Amino acid sequence: MPRSFFSPPLRFLSGLAFASLPLAASAAVIGTNPPAPPLSPERIAPLPAAQQTAWRDYLTRSQRALAADTKFYAGEIKAAGLTEALVPPKGSGPSLKEPAAFYASAEARRIAENVVSFQTPAGGWNKNTDFAAHPRRPGERSGYEAGYVGTFDNDATMTPLAFLARVISAGNADRPEASPLRASFQRGIEYILGAQFPNGGWPQVWPLEGGYHDMITFNDGAIINLLTLLREVAGGNAPYAFVASDLRARAAASITRGVDCILATQIVFGGRRTVWCQQHDPFTLTPASARNYEMPSQSSSESAGIMIYLMAIPNPSPAVVASVRAAAAWFQKTALHDVTFNTAPGETDRQLHHVAGSPALWPRYAEIGSDRPLFGDRDKTIHDNVDEISAERRNGYAWFNTHPTRALALFEKWNAQR
Repeated sequence: MPRSFFSPPLRFLSGLAFASLPLAASAAVIGTNPPAPPLSPERIAPLPAAQQTAWRDYLTRSQRALAADTKFYAGEIKAAGLTEALVPPKGSGPSLKEPAAFYASAEARRIAENVVSFQTPAGGWNKNTDFAAHPRRPGERSGYEAGYVGTFDNDATMTPLAFLARVISAGNADRPEASPLRASFQRGIEYILGAQFPNGGWPQVWPLEGGYHDMITFNDGAIINLLTLLREVAGGNAPYAFVASDLRARAAASITRGVDCILATQIVFGGRRTVWCQQHDPFTLTPASARNYEMPSQSSSESAGIMIYLMAIPNPSPAVVASVRAAAAWFQKTALHDVTFNTAPGETDRQLHHVAGSPALWPRYAEIGSDRPLFGDRDKTIHDNVDEISAERRNGYAWFNTHPTRALALFEKWNAQR
């Protein structure tokens, strides 16, 4: 495919996004991905005085929780006579797709007790862990992933809580044997509420671990999954009817703050709202980077999920309606037609191909302002042509997606009712 298809003449680079380099109309490298700064006292200090107390309190709670987590696991390792932590098996977490009768079974109860054993001291769960294999052993990490303890990434924390709720409800929530499960569930919801930023967003990891983990994280649907769970909890419907009314009320208040954060982070360029980035800075609310190849930009996949969530809000405010309509307009404007991104017969790398009648496709990342597709590499370089990044990244990452198709289909009916 000619470079010109995805490399229109360059007029500017977004000041939010990149450390600029001298550019030609079709440069191989158009920028370098900047690191995301951690949430720190130094970043709190310039805030208006009225905001500083809440952020300082938040950071202090995070630091205390991190210290408690660290002390707990170190103590277990020492008591067990280990030189390093045991590692649980990798897995996808408990299933939420079993028949209703399963959650009343002895096997579901066994898995639920295992889930409780893997809950972190702070109250969350790790990701990519097989909680069904066995209860957590003394000296064993709370999850397969190293480097942090609790997280909201990859449906972590939300899925264990949803599983516990199903088991609690299926077995009679008032029975004595349900008490440990209910206590664990409440701790998990408290963990979510405590991890919410003063401005309504959530980090990817809590307690905070620094870097891009401290950003407001829409990546892989983290915040939307949190808000969806809280919406079910606040509603008090099955399987969450056992949740106390005061906790449901706090969940509802958390949702309101979360939606306010969504509206505040929607990217505005030239006076018009567009969509959202995967991550946003918790203080400036501007788009932020994540991993080396994930740059500040307009992110189609995450934004489609946000748009769908906003459309599910009953009696949406004028601000929500305007936000959804702006996102829909951006998706309609940026759709790529008659192209696919795959490995053709006889090829070894995924490439863009003209295929008439192909479903609409969107780049995962689009430059703020020009809307041209962007592609990153592990060396932090940013490109405007997918063929120019390494084969490993070109073939190992979802650079294009069709997620906005569903959002736009739902939008047609939703918009007609406004």
